[in-house]
Amino acid sequence: MNVEPGSALPAPSEARVRWFEKAVRITFPEEFRDWLGTANGAVPRDRIFMQGDRERLIERFLPILDDPTSDEIQGQYDIAAVATQLDTRLSDGGDRIGLVLVPFAALFAGDFVCLDYRAGGPQPSVGVWDHELSDDFAPHVETVAPSFAEFLRQLRP
Repeated sequence: MNVEPGSALPAPSEARVRWFEKAVRITFPEEFRDWLGTANGAVPRDRIFMQGDRERLIERFLPILDDPTSDEIQGQYDIAAVATQLDTRLSDGGDRIGLVLVPFAALFAGDFVCLDYRAGGPQPSVGVWDHELSDDFAPHVETVAPSFAEFLRQLRP
């Protein structure tokens, strides 16, 4: 993963990752877990991707921190903190308990790139969550990749 030197935070503990997965009732894909080990909270050098015919820019990846309250700056970007702030706007109000969207990258102007678990399969797709078009239990998401690994392959400088 091509990231700005010194921008990646330490990998989260396996216990913290398992805690998050249990709390929001999802399972991260293996490639996402591997990515957390090298790019947790990093600022990517390859940060541009396409959303349809629109070029999008990742400002930073969101970290999973073992103790988000101990770091005022990084703590506000912690995946659990962001998910808590967005809360019902990341859920579709269906029968599923927990999150259907897990943000992992911040975009300009308040949008996020998310793992999208709405299809219910073992492999989430990746979509852009639009904060202006989303409402409680009605997230607006445009799919940009069928998997996390494919999304990473789409990134360019």
